[in-house]
Amino acid sequence: MKYYCYILYSAKLDRYYVGHTEGMDHRLIQHNSGVSTFTSKANDWILVFKKEFSTREEARNKEHEVKKKKSRKYIEWIISAG
Repeated sequence: MKYYCYILYSAKLDRYYVGHTEGMDHRLIQHNSGVSTFTSKANDWILVFKKEFSTREEARNKEHEVKKKKSRKYIEWIISAG
């Protein structure tokens, strides 16, 4: 099974959201339909970055690493580095 750490962007809010999942397409639909509390404030979330991992733990660790930095510049660097 594949797991992903991902970053979404909302132009409406000018904000990023970092998460992890095993079903990327389904999760993006959930974010844009208001299922997730944080992302329910907008419905224009787009996927700007995703990285595949072989375990949920690896994906979760990457998510926590990004969130721990608490830096928009770091998130934008990750996106630009691809």
